[in-house]
Amino acid sequence: MPVALRAEWTKLWTLPGTAWLLLGAAVGTAGLGALAAAACSPGECGADPTRTSLTGIHIGQSVLAVLAVLVIGGEYATGMMRVTLAALPRRPAVLAAKAAVLAAVVLPAAAVAVPVAVLSADGPSPAGGGAVLRAAAGSVLYLLLVALLALGVTAVVRQPAAAIGAVLGLLYLFPIVAMSMSDEDWQRRLQKLGPMSAGQSIQATTGLDELPIGPWAGLGVLALWAAGALLVGALVLQARDA
Repeated sequence: MPVALRAEWTKLWTLPGTAWLLLGAAVGTAGLGALAAAACSPGECGADPTRTSLTGIHIGQSVLAVLAVLVIGGEYATGMMRVTLAALPRRPAVLAAKAAVLAAVVLPAAAVAVPVAVLSADGPSPAGGGAVLRAAAGSVLYLLLVALLALGVTAVVRQPAAAIGAVLGLLYLFPIVAMSMSDEDWQRRLQKLGPMSAGQSIQATTGLDELPIGPWAGLGVLALWAAGALLVGALVLQARDA
């Protein structure tokens, strides 16, 4: 495993866009959040200034999903995956190393961007500091889980462009379909099942009783999506030729 980790770390930083994508995710998350918070006078954008300040998560998750896709999809596109698997025959270990290295760069970027965004909130949250800390810590984990979900999906799909489309479709399909439903019960069911709609409940600091799913339970739904994608990705990687 140490050999696989060193190899994946080296490959990650030889990707031409790694540093720029991490910077883009951090700046997008913090910058758009600060702009959203600045655009709202107190009380104008609802009673949850913390959630408003986390609007930039939508940009951050998309950029990190692209990075995660490139971590494995780029190797399939260039044929480098055959060399990787020849040097490291334990295929699940290769995917595990990619996930660990991805987490090692995503977590610091998210841990910087999310607090900056939260600190830009216009006024303290009515729910108090504990809820704000939970929203901030949960949002860091949310970005990590989205990246791992994208990594797992790409291990299955393989083609970078198709994988990016699949990941973004998976994130945004449930909210779009839920909005088109006239039945409120079905709306809530879809919001509970969707990786993005459920996962982003962690951002809420007020009105928790009105959420389709609780903050930590919603993040747990996203974690199940990510774990499922990685598991299927590992099985596909093990079963199919490179």
